[in-house]
Amino acid sequence: MKLVVQVKLLPAAEQAAALGATLHAVNDAANWVSAVAFEQYGLKARERPLRKLCYGELKARGLGAQAAQHVIKRVVDACTTLRANIRNGNLGGEHSKRRRKATSKAIVFRPDAAHTFDDRCLSWNYDGQTVSIWTVAGRMKNLRFACSPDALKQLIAHRKGESDLLHRDGTWFLIATIEVPEPQVLEPKDFLGVDRGVVNLATTSDGTDHQGRRLARYRRRQARKRAELQARRTRSAKQLLRKRARREQRHATHLNHKISKQVVAVAARTGRGIALEQLQGIRERVTVPRDQRARLSSWPFHQLGAFIAYKARRAGVPFIEVDPAYTSQRCPRCGHTARNNRPSRDLFCCRRCGLAGPADHVAAVNVRDRARTAWVFVNMPAPAPA
Repeated sequence: MKLVVQVKLLPAAEQAAALGATLHAVNDAANWVSAVAFEQYGLKARERPLRKLCYGELKARGLGAQAAQHVIKRVVDACTTLRANIRNGNLGGEHSKRRRKATSKAIVFRPDAAHTFDDRCLSWNYDGQTVSIWTVAGRMKNLRFACSPDALKQLIAHRKGESDLLHRDGTWFLIATIEVPEPQVLEPKDFLGVDRGVVNLATTSDGTDHQGRRLARYRRRQARKRAELQARRTRSAKQLLRKRARREQRHATHLNHKISKQVVAVAARTGRGIALEQLQGIRERVTVPRDQRARLSSWPFHQLGAFIAYKARRAGVPFIEVDPAYTSQRCPRCGHTARNNRPSRDLFCCRRCGLAGPADHVAAVNVRDRARTAWVFVNMPAPAPA
């Protein structure tokens, strides 16, 4: 499976200037290629015809051969991603304002957007912890990098493919791709159901709650600080707003990593698989009061699910997603499903058999029960031909 390792670059002043000039040059070239592609092919650009149109001009702009190829490929990949988002309805319906805006002009790349380097443009010296990288000012050698010992071991053992040069908050990073071998997925003894929510970020069928109260308090405090800074309307206030937004995002990501690591560790230790609900499109389906819209939109449920999925693959733990319909309203003992089975957000009480308990725990148990049936159905051998 493919993962990424982020290392921090430690350039000198002249090296940092060369890296900045390189990013600006390749992104300016990508904008030009995007404009040519949109004029000639719309959003259906292909790599080979675009190379015939643009490769010579990119070389004349001072880009190396591989850098020019990567610029063209970036534009084609961006067009492919945009078409996929339109096809999947992520930009709204056919007449939505967001979709019209996206399809009416060429794709634009930020001046400091990350750029891709392959092994012809970038080489690693793990013993000296330096890299040699192509820039518009020539080949830059002995550019130092820093990372943790575990990350260095992963780079030495599993680095394969391309790396991205990234400039963020005044710091330079290289994001390297590693390909880690996947262990064999074993047949699970049972499943650990996980219910994701806003108040409780994750609740397992074992009854373990990973509460989101501290995250909610942190977000409310950040929202108050954000409102104060927005009222100032100064340049420094805008810089602080961007800095605080990234800090809040990193905080939520850290919590999701902790929760997913604990869930996968419990499943691996007990020989069970992990079952989650399929929550795609929940923000479009659910209507909440105005004062809760920000809370719902900042709910990082998708990231938590993605973290659990890839950590489970890496640990060889079976992973499955099940239908989320009525998991919080169905009684796991008698099967009675009704809205009044849940008189409040926190409590479940079956109107038929009287089973009562925390609503999130009951939902996680229902997710586990559905996973048992779904796993058998998915792994059922193909019927013999007639």
